[in-house]
Amino acid sequence: MSLSEGDFAPDFDLPASAGGRVALSALKGHKVVLYFYPKDDTSGCTLEAQDFNGLLPAFAEAGARIVGVSPDPVKSHDKFCSKYGLTFPLASDEDKGVLQAYGVWVEKSMYGRKYMGVERTTVLVDREGRIAKLWPKVKVPGHAEAVLEAARALP
Repeated sequence: MSLSEGDFAPDFDLPASAGGRVALSALKGHKVVLYFYPKDDTSGCTLEAQDFNGLLPAFAEAGARIVGVSPDPVKSHDKFCSKYGLTFPLASDEDKGVLQAYGVWVEKSMYGRKYMGVERTTVLVDREGRIAKLWPKVKVPGHAEAVLEAARALP
């Protein structure tokens, strides 16, 4: 990953679920949890989304907004949100510019086959737009709770 804690988080403006748009600059003044995930409606991504969604009130209480980002199209995000009752925005980065800016579009390998994909990563951005904490290569169980604790600890 090319970004480090303390760096300014790269700004973006992406189409999102429910016909919306998400721009990091529009969220300045709030803590922001950006979680990058590979694909809608797959087992790990579904569990991660459900974990964040279940803790949404606690994140709101901590002053944090949650945004999921994947290369899936908005139409896929809308189906995913509808199927699982997700109530936070999922941003669509089909051209992968934001994924590349955050260093999460990487070469992966499965069964000896190499391919490009999203490395499951979470970035906690502080109220000024700086990266407060990074979680590369996320393992889903317990992750949303760890991010919540970090968000609570931020001023």
